[in-house]
Amino acid sequence: MIKVASVFAQVLSLVDHPKFSLSVAKLGAEKGAKGFRCWEQFVCMLFCHLAGANSLREICGGLASSAGRMVHLGIKRMPKRSTLSYANNHRPWQVFESTFYELLGQADLLAAKQRRRFRFKNPLVSIDSATIDLCLSMFDWAKFRRAKGAVKLHLMLNHQGHLPGWALVTDGKMADVKVAQKLEFAPETLVAMDRGYVDYDMFERWTARRVWFVTRAKKNMKYLFVQYNEVPERSNLIADDIIELVDKPGLRLRRVVVWDKENLRPIVLLTNHMKFAASTIAAIYKERWQIELFFKAIKQNLKIKTFVGTSENAVKIQIWTALISILLLKILQMRSRIGWSLSNLAAMLRFNLLSYTLIPAIQHCLAASFLRQSPVVNHLKM
Repeated sequence: MIKVASVFAQVLSLVDHPKFSLSVAKLGAEKGAKGFRCWEQFVCMLFCHLAGANSLREICGGLASSAGRMVHLGIKRMPKRSTLSYANNHRPWQVFESTFYELLGQADLLAAKQRRRFRFKNPLVSIDSATIDLCLSMFDWAKFRRAKGAVKLHLMLNHQGHLPGWALVTDGKMADVKVAQKLEFAPETLVAMDRGYVDYDMFERWTARRVWFVTRAKKNMKYLFVQYNEVPERSNLIADDIIELVDKPGLRLRRVVVWDKENLRPIVLLTNHMKFAASTIAAIYKERWQIELFFKAIKQNLKIKTFVGTSENAVKIQIWTALISILLLKILQMRSRIGWSLSNLAAMLRFNLLSYTLIPAIQHCLAASFLRQSPVVNHLKM
């Protein structure tokens, strides 16, 4: 990481510039370009997310107001709004997709050192999607309903570090289960998902490949009981049974019923893993909530609900740069010795983005300030 540069430049140093340039050359993204490079476009879009800019005017104006500090960012001159708009509309979004996966490798190395929540060694992932609403009159290509536009961000979250392991941007009409049918998982992987992904043919293929899943059962599921298992007393477990599906003879699954104390209702879970304790199956499904929290974090801290361009290409570029931004935040979070929440870390970067201060120094000062103001710590000092 650069030691004498703005906070923004220190964050950008986490991205491998030579590999970014290699991806640009491979896709021919700068063909016909007259001065404004893909790296400069990348810097502008990251500034949009990390600084909380709402428009092209705010992006270009915010960077232009600190023109003397742009050298470390790799920007030769301040871009005009029309130049950035044209680049977002015409340059391939795949450049930023490849940058995301390149940065993901760096984040995975840090995540591998994180403490595991569960004792089992199986990789645990969750799959889900988030619908991003769009105005159909402005985004006429994003047809979702009769008078409503939308795109969908399909995501796989790796629970080792809570990192996005795979992503896909589609139109709002794309069914979640159709995306899941094309996914390939390594044997012994545990997949947690909601009942929108229920597909018995897919479950049969996964079982044959020793890919395990935990999901919620549909209310109209028809089945026959094969075996009743005992459940621990004084627990929230109601039933633990082996069943065979009527619509899929020969496919035996496990039906675990858990009592939801908060909403006062039973939750029926379905899995093909026969050896884990029923309480572990329930805990795995509860852990699926982390992907919901991930979507919430990215929507609250980055610019993914409002867009600075209206074309399909511009929207995809903004979504992929948002995913890159969340990876950068995750890397800084895992490197820090302070237990930062993602929202606090994003706010700290936003307030100090173009200041010439070392990121660890800012974190140390803010942590010390927090400790001085904490009533618990003050009470202990007395």
